[in-house]
Amino acid sequence: MKIAFYSAHKYDSNSFKAAYGDATDIEFTFLESRLNAKSALLAKGHDAVCCFVNDDASAEALEALHEQGVKFLALRCAGYNNVDLKKAKELGIVVTNVPAYSPDAVAEFAVGMILTLSRKYHKAYPRVRDGNFLLDGLLGQNINGKTVGLIGTGKIGLITGRILAHGFLAKVIAYDPYPAKDAANYGITYVEKLDDLLSQADIISIHCPLLPSTKHIINEETISKMKPGVILVNTSRGGLIDTNALIKGLKADKFGAVGMDVYEKESEYFFEDSSEKVIQDDQLSRLLSFHKVFISGHQAFFTEEALHGIADTTLGNLRTLAKGEECKNIVKPQN
Repeated sequence: MKIAFYSAHKYDSNSFKAAYGDATDIEFTFLESRLNAKSALLAKGHDAVCCFVNDDASAEALEALHEQGVKFLALRCAGYNNVDLKKAKELGIVVTNVPAYSPDAVAEFAVGMILTLSRKYHKAYPRVRDGNFLLDGLLGQNINGKTVGLIGTGKIGLITGRILAHGFLAKVIAYDPYPAKDAANYGITYVEKLDDLLSQADIISIHCPLLPSTKHIINEETISKMKPGVILVNTSRGGLIDTNALIKGLKADKFGAVGMDVYEKESEYFFEDSSEKVIQDDQLSRLLSFHKVFISGHQAFFTEEALHGIADTTLGNLRTLAKGEECKNIVKPQN
């Protein structure tokens, strides 16, 4: 099977080459280009395409892939909101994903972001390097005893809750339309309504998928129901937060701090070096200007263990499809 591998970075090619070793049943073409309708032409002569979270697998791009003879689209991530699944089904392109790849990586990063915002590590580090050892402006707060609200309790949400409840002795509450049966074992207690979580939580961490029903779940109305001084962390998907509403809340001094590893229009900048460019996205520039906002570049997943897991699962998906066998990680459009 020949696979066109889009948005390839050195760490991607290294992890996949290590995973397939000397195997001859799979041949990769590593492409730096992101997938879109134009770059889909590069997939000519390939059986499958492997892409990531910010690649464009819209109807137009899928049409172009179909014209090149592509039969499979393997996402090396869990999210699939960038794929037009209905169009893929119509064209006969089978889509797979990696539903879980070291959920501990993202959970640990989320807790690390909460700690960073609570104790201001990101502000202390550059000050001390400049010889400034004053503590003014670095006053933090304990996580112990605080109420942490989790929006979404999939594997990542459950592990985040366990770390906070069992490790920090925080009171962890959660809202999820589909509660996990074993959540109590993780130290998590469910509330009936999202409004209950918003009004009670000192810290809110988002762990739900991006679906039509969850897009902008954090908006002007939900922000208004949060406690003053709340810490908000998002390591899931950027589109879960209405950026306009977030900026409005920050200007009104609603938040104690905001941590974002994702941003709803990140595809233009994330995973690229824009240090010598002018950022044209006014909302992103505005967010970066707030001293209470800490933004990282979608790195929560980025551990050695996670990369190995992504490579192994993606290769397993592709080999299963090549053999004509049933793949458990096929993604189908919702009715």
